[in-house]
Amino acid sequence: MHVLPLLLLVAGSAAVAGAARRTPVPAPLLLVAAGLVFSYIPGVPVYELDPEVVLPLVLPPLLYTAATDSSYLDLRAQLRPVALLSVGYVLFATLVVGWAAYLIVPSLPLTAALVLGAVVAPPDAVAATAVARRVGLPSRITTILQGESLVNDATAITAYKVALAAAIGEGATWAGGIREFLIAAVGGVAVGLVLMIPIHWLRTHMKEALLQNTLSLLIPFVAYGVAEQLKASGVLAVVVVALYLGHRAWEVDFATRLQEEAVWKMVAFVLESAVFALIGLQLQVVLKGLGQYEGTSAAWYAVALFLVVVAARFVWVYPATFLPRLLSARIRKREDNPSWKGPFIIGWAGMRGVVSLAIAFSIPLTVHGGEAFPDRNLILFLTFTTVIGTLVVQGLTLPPLIRLLKLPGRDVQAETLAEANAQAQASRAAEQRLDDLLTDERNALPPPLADRLRGVMEHRRNAVWERLGAVNPVTGESADDTYRRLSREMIGAEREVFVKLRDHRFIDDEMLRTLLRRLDLEEAAAYRETA
Repeated sequence: MHVLPLLLLVAGSAAVAGAARRTPVPAPLLLVAAGLVFSYIPGVPVYELDPEVVLPLVLPPLLYTAATDSSYLDLRAQLRPVALLSVGYVLFATLVVGWAAYLIVPSLPLTAALVLGAVVAPPDAVAATAVARRVGLPSRITTILQGESLVNDATAITAYKVALAAAIGEGATWAGGIREFLIAAVGGVAVGLVLMIPIHWLRTHMKEALLQNTLSLLIPFVAYGVAEQLKASGVLAVVVVALYLGHRAWEVDFATRLQEEAVWKMVAFVLESAVFALIGLQLQVVLKGLGQYEGTSAAWYAVALFLVVVAARFVWVYPATFLPRLLSARIRKREDNPSWKGPFIIGWAGMRGVVSLAIAFSIPLTVHGGEAFPDRNLILFLTFTTVIGTLVVQGLTLPPLIRLLKLPGRDVQAETLAEANAQAQASRAAEQRLDDLLTDERNALPPPLADRLRGVMEHRRNAVWERLGAVNPVTGESADDTYRRLSREMIGAEREVFVKLRDHRFIDDEMLRTLLRRLDLEEAAAYRETA
């Protein structure tokens, strides 16, 4: 892709995404619609999605931002439903959708149909979680959707490789497929476990925020590339590293955290906007090579496959939700009995996205022997219509469906009470730390400033720190320097308490990030660069 079309894509998609914030329509849907419309405007460049760009260059940073923004503890608590969806459902959908496509399309070989099944198997939860946050879904459902989206791409890519090997004549077997899947999964997790600790050590020992954030931008590509070189799952490697770094983000310098948050928000915004716009812009490319399947037959295949994809998710979700409870007394004792509404929303939130299209475009043109890959253009078309269908139909109806079912939203009062309790405990720890520090003559402060530090604990939300300029006769510090140093010590004491409360599950990671950001901003306000 040349520079000018790329700039037009980024600028145009960012403008549409910005406009979407002023409408009730979720940004991914408006971007896809805009891409469809612009694909027919004369003079608009032809944007052909390149899997060599999307998979190694776009997917890793999107996974990294999603994983660092997720909660390792929440995902661990929901490990069973996440695993059943991200692994079990993807394999189930590959087989069911592949078999259905084989029956629906007369000329489609079973091996090629299974390739199609693997391609459309993984839901893209970016749009679903965006809607979930907008309408206030319960945090458990949001966590399950996020966790599914982090791992299901790895399952689908591995299933695709196995099905593709059979389709092009490499003699793949079930045993070989299972072996390849296990190698990719175990290898990807292993690469992530090996990389996460040294990367975190580097992040905590670098003193320059710019250098730390440069490293942050490289991390997803390094993890993905190392894993893929070792024939392991780059997706899982990125997810493991990102979950660890997100869980230990409080150990990094406050300036790095503030800068990193802004940088990654921008990166995610640009990439997600461009990716959804690209989906719509693929219409011309897909229709160009459809050939013999143009007309009513292609439309029938598209509608039938869309219905199979939607139905297969419900067929999996409900048994996966209720069967474990029927089979395990331990689960019944530990977990509340779910209603039918939560699984229904999870089932309806199975929207497909750019990963499916990228995988489809990576299907080779020929099989072994030089013959054309069977019905490759039809597979591209059916993938495209499935992605568009799920994004438009399910994406537009998900918000009103959530409101219609009247699912209990987030308990704002309980969250506020938990935040207040956490802040009270952290403030007590900070005051104790201040009392200990003030017993040392090196930390002597005029009484008004010492009282001011204590007052900050009572009015943390609205306090504005004042800087005064007396000199400490013991250390030679100005009163302003001592004030900033002591305030950092107090903030550090609060930060440790918040993390302990998170680790013991008294507050969740989302609340931890809110509280830490408040401390980071206050620490930044008290910080003065010396360079």
